[in-house]
Amino acid sequence: MTITGLISSALNIKVSQIEKTIALLDSGATIPFISRYRKEVTGGLDEVLIAAVKEQNDKLNELVKRRDTILKSIEEQEKLTPELKIRIENCWNGSELEDIYLPYKPKRRTRAETAREKGLEPLARLIMAQRPMDVEAKAEAFVKGEVKNTKEAIAGACDIIAEWINEDEYARNAIRNLFGREAVIMSKVVKGKEEEGDKYRDYFDFSGKLGKASSHRILAIRRGEAEGFLRVNIAPDEGAALEILDKRFIKGNNDNEAANYVADTIADSYKRLLKPSIETEFAALSKQKADEEAIRVFVENLRQLLLAPPLGQKRVLGIDPGYRTGCKLVCLDAEGNLLHNETIYPHPPQNEMSKAGSKVIKLVSTYNIDAIAIGNGTAGRETERFITNLRYETEVKVFAVSENGASVYSASKIAREEFPDYDVTVRGAVSIGRRLMDPLAELVKIDPKSIGVGQYQHDVDQSKLKNSLDLTVESCVNLVGVNVNTASKHLLTYVSGLGPVLAQNIVDYRAVHGAFKSRKELMRVTRMGEKAFEQCAGFLRIAESENPLDNSAVHPESYHVVEKMAKDLNCSLTELIQNRELKKSLDLKKYITDTVGLPTLIDIIEELDKPGRDPRKSIRMFEFDPNIRTIDDLREGMILPGIVTNITNFGCFVDVGIKENGLVHISEIADRFVSDPTEVVSLHQHVEVKVLSVDPARKRVQLSMKK
Repeated sequence: MTITGLISSALNIKVSQIEKTIALLDSGATIPFISRYRKEVTGGLDEVLIAAVKEQNDKLNELVKRRDTILKSIEEQEKLTPELKIRIENCWNGSELEDIYLPYKPKRRTRAETAREKGLEPLARLIMAQRPMDVEAKAEAFVKGEVKNTKEAIAGACDIIAEWINEDEYARNAIRNLFGREAVIMSKVVKGKEEEGDKYRDYFDFSGKLGKASSHRILAIRRGEAEGFLRVNIAPDEGAALEILDKRFIKGNNDNEAANYVADTIADSYKRLLKPSIETEFAALSKQKADEEAIRVFVENLRQLLLAPPLGQKRVLGIDPGYRTGCKLVCLDAEGNLLHNETIYPHPPQNEMSKAGSKVIKLVSTYNIDAIAIGNGTAGRETERFITNLRYETEVKVFAVSENGASVYSASKIAREEFPDYDVTVRGAVSIGRRLMDPLAELVKIDPKSIGVGQYQHDVDQSKLKNSLDLTVESCVNLVGVNVNTASKHLLTYVSGLGPVLAQNIVDYRAVHGAFKSRKELMRVTRMGEKAFEQCAGFLRIAESENPLDNSAVHPESYHVVEKMAKDLNCSLTELIQNRELKKSLDLKKYITDTVGLPTLIDIIEELDKPGRDPRKSIRMFEFDPNIRTIDDLREGMILPGIVTNITNFGCFVDVGIKENGLVHISEIADRFVSDPTEVVSLHQHVEVKVLSVDPARKRVQLSMKK
């Protein structure tokens, strides 16, 4: 079986599609580019499937490298037979491959190796044969050199047998299958750590089927273990395991001295070698599965957050609320540039409400503010009430904005580069204001792990997490498209085909030559070669270009197609774009060529219907219940408006206007069975919830979304 054949079976995609997709990836094409502009080549594979092909291809190529290493190792030992070579070359299962290699794998000095050096392997073979005999009498012949007595000889021989049992492929697979069916994960509190590890109380005496354990339980248990509060064990019933091994290694119904030694050795081999080895495998597999689930939830949350509705290019007053230190105000123009900043003190202990109100009203008037963005952290609700109670000369919309990650941004190198002359409070307020204008453009500056929408993000495989989150950011940026004349270098970095160097070069070019006037001009940017231009051009927008296609997702390689359409209809490009009836009159089949197929033509027409339009939804205002300010205001049975702030695989968290977010357990999300919360809720969704229970001492609120 070939790599492409294996991927085809795993993903249910044609081999030809996989071969062409891998060829595109190997040529340097990005996933967003392939999914958008190479549909004819891949047979219409979307980003998810292209990413899956890449992941499978990378995994299998790593397996091939491992196979080569193993073959070389066994060959160097001069133990590689033609049959063994064929078996290894045809092996596509990682665990099976390691089982085949195990007897040949260079080992640390083991008890079995020591026994072999003492010449006890022949005795081990005699005992393993399980013929009726006096084992001690046979062992007498091996009492010499370092072997002091028969007891020591028999013990050494049994150590060799234990290693044989551990390295037996059938035995390992049988025990592995038993683990897969029956393994139980158990956790116990470490003695004396009860008080210190109280947050893991649910797992102080926990037991459950490993196969049914949810990802958040696995990750919580593993974190408790890593922090030294829990001891964890994974195993099936020991009796069942030993029964499998007895059937494998005890010959017939032997009931003699040698068979008894083998039976005892089976138990020793299982406890000391086989069980710990397979347990390690399943601990890693369960952790990997839990990681994948947690990363999936994180990725979905991040996607929703990045694609949150933008206010757009409006003049914004950003507020980072606070009590004693005051509320930091920043005035931003429609491009997000900082115009003014100052601090007001409307809350205790200063209580300068009148003075603060006058300042806000004056700033709104002076800078023609369209909207006010208020951070939802400490003093957020109080500041929102203060701001909404003011009377302005013009209509000003007020929005609560998530502060998650704002402090990380404000102290970052990126923020220092943007605002070297301002402190972290000003930078934080700017971030809040810009998040309202364009969440995507601002959030790309923050490490996704710090945005606050994950589940156990610090416990999962960091390399896989980073890769998945980077792909998600890249996907979102390219889905929306980027205005090349206003985008920051951080946003440009995620555009298909660019990266940090070209992104910086684009910004440097703008600084010297002014705004780009066409997509063609991008070729003048230092190090912008044909391949990079091919990958990025369709995702970069130039609103001021003379060619209206430069402000669309139509790729420059397809401009000639649109120009021919306009020529055939005897109209200009602008008329073609603006007139839907003209586009409807086109016979698309007429424009199909060897390189341009119907999928591309359909995409072109759809884009001409909405050139430059943001695919994100329109922003909506939201108001909390004005009577709810703290957890003490909540009562069971209350019906309240709320905003979904985070989604996990066991439910979602909802902000109802107090400091603590309430949990809607997955069983309370809908009036039907829900297996995945993301089927029902999305991040920042406006919902109505019922208060089920309130625990002020533990600061926990249970909510329901059932009607």
